[in-house]
Amino acid sequence: MTDPIADMLTRIRNAIKAGSTKVDVPASKVKAAICKVLKEEGYIKSFKIIAKEKTDICLRVQLKEDAIVGLERYSKPGLRQYKGYQEMPKVISGLGISIVSTSQGIVSSREAKKRKIGGEVICNVW
Repeated sequence: MTDPIADMLTRIRNAIKAGSTKVDVPASKVKAAICKVLKEEGYIKSFKIIAKEKTDICLRVQLKEDAIVGLERYSKPGLRQYKGYQEMPKVISGLGISIVSTSQGIVSSREAKKRKIGGEVICNVW
């Protein structure tokens, strides 16, 4: 798998379209941080790390109904997108958020503007 973050976003997008209330994705620290931002911004109910077997660890994401309309990967492995805090993209005229990987961790674009830090724009959520 070349882009595990895009895989996670696709699994969430497919679960929403199927009407599912939960989705399991392979776990990593970056994915857990992205889920934390989604929870803080009110796009998902909760998430937790579960171990199905000794080697198989995954994130179980509890989805809210009609909270996420769309998800898109912004920075891709072949073309990384870095933005300063003044250049953060507006998602649906400010109704959505971007998730940004900064030197202070993974935060939402609103938080990055507040702290005046830039970084790699991972994805857009609306």
